[in-house]
Amino acid sequence: HDENISYEKMVDIIGKNIAEKLKDLSINIYIKARDYAETKGIIIADTKFEFGLFEDKIILIDEILTPDSSRFWPKNTYQPGKSQISLDKQYIRDYLVSLDWENKDKIPELPFDVVRNTFLKYKEAYEVLTGKKFRIEDIER
Repeated sequence: HDENISYEKMVDIIGKNIAEKLKDLSINIYIKARDYAETKGIIIADTKFEFGLFEDKIILIDEILTPDSSRFWPKNTYQPGKSQISLDKQYIRDYLVSLDWENKDKIPELPFDVVRNTFLKYKEAYEVLTGKKFRIEDIER
């Protein structure tokens, strides 16, 4: 589970120089993604980026801008101050909250309809953002 930290705490951990570079990189990547998604009718409500250092160079690692690491809201249904329709893993989070489960030892098995509806949300995000039809047969094994 990821832990949010303040910018000040990040500076304490990694130093001001690297923290400033990470902040600038993160904002620049987000702005490009936000602007692109907006042309497709999607609001990127939030996201996370994970960085590392390799041979003293900052590298972007792990997934970026996926339904697992971001929250995507259809712009045409957005209502400020209300719970949003989302095309991401928020659906699973909401289901787990309804069970009063929060990082307990045993992960509950997800019912088929929760898995299916999550797949359909991810599929819609893919199709809207790429402009391509999702075809399961295109996935390499």
